[in-house]
Parts: sequence; C-alpha cells; structure tokens
Amino acid sequence: MALSPGTRLGHYDVTALIGEGGMGQVWQATDTQLNRQVALKTLPDAFTADPDRLARFQREAQVLASLNHPNIAAIYGIEIDQGVDARALVLELVEGPTLADRIAHGAMSVPIGTEIAEALEAAHDTGVIHRDLGTA
Repeated sequence: MALSPGTRLGHYDVTALIGEGGMGQVWQATDTQLNRQVALKTLPDAFTADPDRLARFQREAQVLASLNHPNIAAIYGIEIDQGVDARALVLELVEGPTLADRIAHGAMSVPIGTEIAEALEAAHDTGVIHRDLGTA
C-alpha cells in the first residue's frame, strides 16, 4: 500500500512526501512515542513481494546501522506494519535542500563539499560505496 499524509505506520504519523526514486518513497512522519520528526523510506508496492528486494532492503538497513558519522543520517530502525501492508526504514530527518537541489543552483560552498567528502570517506573506510552518487 502506498502511504499518504494521515496514514499511521506503527507509531509513526505520516505527514508529507519528501521525495521518491527507483527504490521507493521517503516520507516525513512524527514518531508519536518519542515526539520527534523522522524520515520513513518505504519500498514500492511492487517490491514488497520480491524476496530479493526485501533482502536488499534489510541489507541497506544493516549497512546504515554500521555507519556512524555526523554527516550521515542515522537509522533508528525498521517498521513493518501488516495493517497497512507497508515496511519502512526509520531514519533521522535531515531538513534542508537535497543534494540535487544544491547542485541545480550552481557550485556548492567548500564547507558543504568537505562535509560530503568526509561522509563518503567514512563510508568508504567501512567498505560501503553509495551507488547513486555521480548520477545527478
């Protein structure tokens, strides 16, 4: 099931669509237990019955959990709600423009570029390569 504003996924109240791509959608939601805003990354409906996609989703969660860096959003957990037939990665919500938005407006500042490079270096040091970078 696709989420929409007003949907409740576990103890998360979905409030707005943040973005979407080939691997799913990202929603802003309120964590009603901890009273904080989070991001929920959901799988497209077509992928929820595919064991390979589900395994990849689980691996993504485990990889994110292995990374600890101030410039990499933290993962808080996985939410599976049979009632709305949805599963989501529960992530730290980082507000502000996306990388694509920043690039569209011209050159980035050196401090932002440095932060991105440091995050990539930290990920690479653990053997993690982000496949989506460089495709903008």
